[in-house]
Amino acid sequence: MPTTVTSEPVLITAVTTFMQRVGNRPRLLVRIDTDKGISGWGEAYNHGPDRALIPLIDYLFTFIKGEDARRVEHLSTLLLRQSRFPPGALGLAAISAIDHALWDISAKAVNLPVYMLLGGNVRDRVAVYCGLYDAPEVDQCLARAWQMHREYGFTAFKLSPYRIAPHSNRWGKVCEELQSYFRQLRAAAPADWEFAFDAHAQIYEPIKAAQLAAAITEFDPLFLEEPLRPEFISGWRDLRSKMTVPLATGESLYSPNEFLDLLSAGGADIIQPDICVVGGLSQMRKIAAIADAHFVPISPHNPMGPLATAHNVHFAAATTNFSILEYKPDTTTWCKDQYLPVGGHLELRPDVPGWGVTIDEDALLEDDYVHWERGLPFRPDGSVAFA
Repeated sequence: MPTTVTSEPVLITAVTTFMQRVGNRPRLLVRIDTDKGISGWGEAYNHGPDRALIPLIDYLFTFIKGEDARRVEHLSTLLLRQSRFPPGALGLAAISAIDHALWDISAKAVNLPVYMLLGGNVRDRVAVYCGLYDAPEVDQCLARAWQMHREYGFTAFKLSPYRIAPHSNRWGKVCEELQSYFRQLRAAAPADWEFAFDAHAQIYEPIKAAQLAAAITEFDPLFLEEPLRPEFISGWRDLRSKMTVPLATGESLYSPNEFLDLLSAGGADIIQPDICVVGGLSQMRKIAAIADAHFVPISPHNPMGPLATAHNVHFAAATTNFSILEYKPDTTTWCKDQYLPVGGHLELRPDVPGWGVTIDEDALLEDDYVHWERGLPFRPDGSVAFA
């Protein structure tokens, strides 16, 4: 590991992909090697079809082979612009993983954490919240929340707003069930705990999203996430004008331009880009700057593994308008020193270069891929609803 700065180029020589899993979800890891013996790691988002990412990354490698890995902005721009049209979900996931591996190499080349290359840390630790989707009843939710609080210090949690199937029940009853649930939860939980709700973009009509928000307003939710599909920007503007609950969205948006459109329309109180979706840390920083100019905080979408969490920790450490990070306390065989919450926060690792985690390559020798795809709900008339 180099401990002194060198002016010599750090040339890219190879890329290797590893199909793995975190819990029941597939994960694709990417390692980029250089002629100086420094390797960098990145993680791609599993939009699906996941195995399509491997030949795509191999193809993108042909554009950066032999280049200086420390020219991250240049190489990221090169990959974004090499296609005639803007890359879609798979292209940006592949570019994200490559971009992160290049940041890792650049930081290791000067023996610094990645966040020090971003201007240094503006905070000493990173706040996190935990999803509790597997605890549908109030007592189950509280028991799970207390477990996460005891183990990791979590005081912020995210739940599903749907207590009954949203596509096959009267909508007023869906809202009533949520209101009753949140009332009981708020009464039984410590007063300083935060609860957010993720509607997973399953609501088609904006008026229904407004009704859902109204049902939980009096109980002070942290935010209501993605109640609408992301495509209709003016719909988000109109919805936000009817809500007093903070409105959060962004996991399904891909580019700084899309976030600029959303924020210029006044369509969100909190944005939630995914660092493994938008093209990596390089693009994530641009999105954060746009949000900062609109006085909007950023709370990254992160239902990922320990490597993606490491990417987010360094982004959050150096980003002034960062708010709180989504976190899944899953363990893996290939990252034994992952960031784990203490007191509801992830601590920085100023003495560890790069992302601050170690990838066990022996554990990656076995293809541990697990297939996963989103299940689609159907309405009573047989038509396909949103999932």
